[in-house]
Amino acid sequence: MAIIITDECINCGACEPECPNNAIYEAGAEWAWADGNNLSGTIIVDGETIDVSKRFTPISDDTYFIVTGKCTECVGFHEEPQCAAVCPVDCCVPDPDHVEAQEVLLEKKNRMHI
Repeated sequence: MAIIITDECINCGACEPECPNNAIYEAGAEWAWADGNNLSGTIIVDGETIDVSKRFTPISDDTYFIVTGKCTECVGFHEEPQCAAVCPVDCCVPDPDHVEAQEVLLEKKNRMHI
């Protein structure tokens, strides 16, 4: 299950540097699959081939956001999601719309951090 940042976010930025996958971005920031990891070339996302360096529009213009496809809940790095551990207002919570098994999260981690 990926983590999401709720509307209660106060934009303190405590979560962003804690993410080992660079899946957390400041409000209004463009993002790419290759940001902060070892991905290169192309990947297939939802049946579409995507250049990992392609910049995408921000998911939120109001609060920090997490790119679901890059979030591994810190599996393979830490015992718990670090964004949730450091969030002063508890707005980093499991995303019920993106439930993934531990094996899938570890596979994502290994793909991004060869």
